[in-house]
Amino acid sequence: MFWCRALAGKRTNPLAICSNPIRGTAGLSSMQRFRFQIAPTATARYLLARPFHAQQNMRSCSSHSKQTFLWLIVGLLLVSTSERATSQSQLAPNATATNAPPNWTTTQDHRNMMEQLGITRLRPGRNGNPNATNNPANYDEAKANPFPDWPDALTLKNGQKVTTAEAWWKLRRPEIVEDFEREVIGRVPKAVPKVTWTITTQATDRVVGKLPVWAKQLSGHVDNSTCPSISVDIQMTLVTPKEAKGRVPVLMMFGGFGGGGFPRRSGEPEPTNQFSRFQPPGPSSQEMLIEAGWGYATIIPNSIQADNGAGLTRGIIGLCNRGQPRKPDDWGSLRAWAWGAARGLDYLETDSTVDAKKVGIEGVSRFGKAALVTMAFEPRFAVVLVGSSGEGGAKPHRRDFGEAVENLTGSGGYHWMAGNFLKYGAEEAAFGRKTPNDLPVDAHQLIALCAPRPTFISYGIPEKGDANWLDQQGSYMATVAAGPVFRLLGTKDVGDTDDYRTAKKPPVNTGRLDGELAWRQHDGGHEDRTNMKYFIAWANRLIQHTPPTVEPATR
Repeated sequence: MFWCRALAGKRTNPLAICSNPIRGTAGLSSMQRFRFQIAPTATARYLLARPFHAQQNMRSCSSHSKQTFLWLIVGLLLVSTSERATSQSQLAPNATATNAPPNWTTTQDHRNMMEQLGITRLRPGRNGNPNATNNPANYDEAKANPFPDWPDALTLKNGQKVTTAEAWWKLRRPEIVEDFEREVIGRVPKAVPKVTWTITTQATDRVVGKLPVWAKQLSGHVDNSTCPSISVDIQMTLVTPKEAKGRVPVLMMFGGFGGGGFPRRSGEPEPTNQFSRFQPPGPSSQEMLIEAGWGYATIIPNSIQADNGAGLTRGIIGLCNRGQPRKPDDWGSLRAWAWGAARGLDYLETDSTVDAKKVGIEGVSRFGKAALVTMAFEPRFAVVLVGSSGEGGAKPHRRDFGEAVENLTGSGGYHWMAGNFLKYGAEEAAFGRKTPNDLPVDAHQLIALCAPRPTFISYGIPEKGDANWLDQQGSYMATVAAGPVFRLLGTKDVGDTDDYRTAKKPPVNTGRLDGELAWRQHDGGHEDRTNMKYFIAWANRLIQHTPPTVEPATR
C-alpha cells in the first residue's frame, strides 16, 4: 500500500524515479525518497513473489494510482535487471544511488580498471634489486631490445612518409597525440572546471642565497560547484629577482621532492627537507636561476592530484568524474599534473614580473615524466628540463632494461597512466595477451611532440643513486630517435648520426648541447641540480635571455 499511496495524486513518472532516484522523487517526502533509493529491487521481488497482495493493493487504489502502480512495477523490474548486470566490484563498498564518491583503496581501484578492461591476470613488474631472485630486472644490454623496431615518428598510419613540416602538424602529430591520449596518458575532459588564482602571501624581505627576491604564495581554487564534496586548491610559489630591470623568464618546477619553494628571510637558516640529502653541495637550482636573472615557480603536484590509485576519485580527476571511478581512457596523474602546470602558466601570463613567452617546465623522477608530458601537450611552455624520468618518461617502453611497462601497469604506478595502459601488461584477458610491442607509440614520440621547442634530457649516474633502473642508455636511444622530427621542423637535434638501434650514449659529463634537442648525463645522483648551470646557459642562448651582471652567488 505504501507505493500506491505515495504516488497517488502526484504526477510522478515511476520510470524517471528508477532511472534517477534523486530527481525522479522530487515530489515525495524525504522518507519516501529514502525508501525508493534503498529498496527498488527488493520491492520488485516482493511484488512479483506475491501477486495476490499486489491485486489487493490495486483494488484499494484510484484509477490513476492503478496505472501509476503498474508503471512502477515495470520500472522496478528495469532497476532489478540493471543491478544484476552491474558487476559488484564496479560499485564502491559504500556507494548508494546518490553516487557518493567511493572510498576505495588502491587495490580496489586497480581491480576495477582490470575488470573494465576484461583483464584477469597481469604480468608482475620487475624487481629492481640487483640481487633479487623473484622476477629480477634485466641489466644485460644484450637482452635489452626484444622489440628493436619502434614506431616511426615520421610515417603515417597509412604508411606514407612525412616529409614536410605541414604534414607533421596537420597529419602525423595529431595521430601520435591521439594514440598517447587513448592508450598511454589519458584524455583531459572537455569541460574541466575553471581555476581562480588568489595571492595568499606576498613578501619583499626574502632572499635566495644572498640575492633579494619578490615572493608570492598562490592558491588556484578549482570550481567545485558540480561536486562540493571534492575540493582542489593548486598550491604554487612564484619567486622573481628583486633587482630585475624588466620581465624575467621563469622555470616552473614540480615541487613534490623539495618543499614549497617559499624563500627565507635574510639571516634565517636555509630550509631543509627529507630530500635535501639527494642534493649535492653548492648553490641550489633556485639560487642559480635567480643569479642568472630567471625566476622560478614551484607547483605542488599533490595539490592537483594524489600520487596514488586510492586518490583517483578525488583531486582534479575525481572532481571531473564527480567522485566516480575512471573510464579506461580517462587521464592519469601525469596528465593531471601537466594540466595543473598549464593552469599555473595561466596565472604567470598575468603577472607583471614574468616574461610569459619564456616560461619553462622542470621535474625529476616521476615529476620528470610529468615535465615531459607537460611540454608535449602544452605548447605555451618554451623550454623543458627532464630529469631522470625513466619508464613513462624518456625511457622506451619496448626496452627490457630496469623498470618495465609491467611496473606501471601494476598497482604501484598505474595511476600515472590512462587505464588503457594496463592492457600492455596483460597476460590473460578477454582480448588476449598484449606486450609493450603492441603499444602504438613509444617514448621517442613523446619527446618528438616537444619539437621544435628546446628539450633537455638529463640523467645522473648509478654510482651516486641515479640507478640503472632508469635506463640511461635507452633514454639516449629515444632522444636520438626523436631527432628527425626536430630536424624536419628546422631545429637541431643531439647531432648523433647513428641509427637509434646502435646509438651509444656519450660519456658522463659530455653534453650534446648544440641543438634544441639536448642530452647530458652528469656525475651526480637522482637530481638535475648538477646539470642546472648547463641547462641555464643552453636555455639562455635559445630563448635569447641575457643574464644580469651581478656578484656571483656564494659557493
